[in-house]
Amino acid sequence: MDPDTTFSLPNLMCEEDDDSLSTQVKIKISQPRSDDDRYIRSLIDKETKSNDYGCVCVDQNSRNSLKCARLDTVNWIFSIREILGFNFRTVYLSLTYFDRFNSRRVIDSGKEWAIQLLGIACLSLAAKMEEQTIPTLPHYKAQGYNFENSVIQRMELLVLTTLEWKMCGITPFAYLHYFVSKICDECDRNELLVSKAIGFVLDFSKEVNLMDHRPSVVAIAAVLLACDDQLTRSTLECKIGVVSSLHSLDKECIYRCYNLLKELVIKKNHTPDSNSYDLLRNHRNTSSSIGIKRKLTYNGIEQKCPLQKTSRRL
Repeated sequence: MDPDTTFSLPNLMCEEDDDSLSTQVKIKISQPRSDDDRYIRSLIDKETKSNDYGCVCVDQNSRNSLKCARLDTVNWIFSIREILGFNFRTVYLSLTYFDRFNSRRVIDSGKEWAIQLLGIACLSLAAKMEEQTIPTLPHYKAQGYNFENSVIQRMELLVLTTLEWKMCGITPFAYLHYFVSKICDECDRNELLVSKAIGFVLDFSKEVNLMDHRPSVVAIAAVLLACDDQLTRSTLECKIGVVSSLHSLDKECIYRCYNLLKELVIKKNHTPDSNSYDLLRNHRNTSSSIGIKRKLTYNGIEQKCPLQKTSRRL
């Protein structure tokens, strides 16, 4: 990408002049019924055709560095979610963008400002895809940096082009009610089980690169854990065997994800203030990489980026 290119941003980008700071964009989304078997199968089929999952391939040093940077981004995104009132789909989708981007490009070590900027761009784009009320860019307050709107917009466009404008991502939340209704026998507790599964999915998104596991696998693993935290491999296979739409999924992947979720929950319950990087080291998906990652130096944005660094809050 030519760093000196003047971008003409598409309609997806918010207008950020002074007159638009109070403007709220309303988007009405017609959601298909979550209990529609054909709809669920179509979602799983879309996942199967995607080349994103399992394509993470970085050296160990870069992996450890990215984990630390990702944790900072996760903490910031969840804190902003509470302030702006975003739904959890927006949070998960933004982290999907973040992980997809980092599976295709490498951010130079030490470029903390670039990670912050990437997090803002991913959350802003996810909000434009999911939220009915879309905040303007000044609402996204970074930790320790003050980015101009034009800089955020340039990063948004870089994310869009890197992800080939494929922004309609699938999240586990699309599956939860359907899987609970199919898997769990206690109909009077369905809403409670869905709430528990949502919590498990959010815990998972904080700790695991989302390109390591398909959303449908995360969803069914979370629902199974919400229903029963003592499943063996055979009992798990019996439960998912009754759901025809799951027959195309790898049972080993589901069982592995179920156990990983279980470990994360145990870790959280015993040490709620600790992070789980060491726990996850041996659970990463080792699938082969698809494509070649490009080195991203950010020289173009950095030269144009009027950053004002302030005291960083730890």
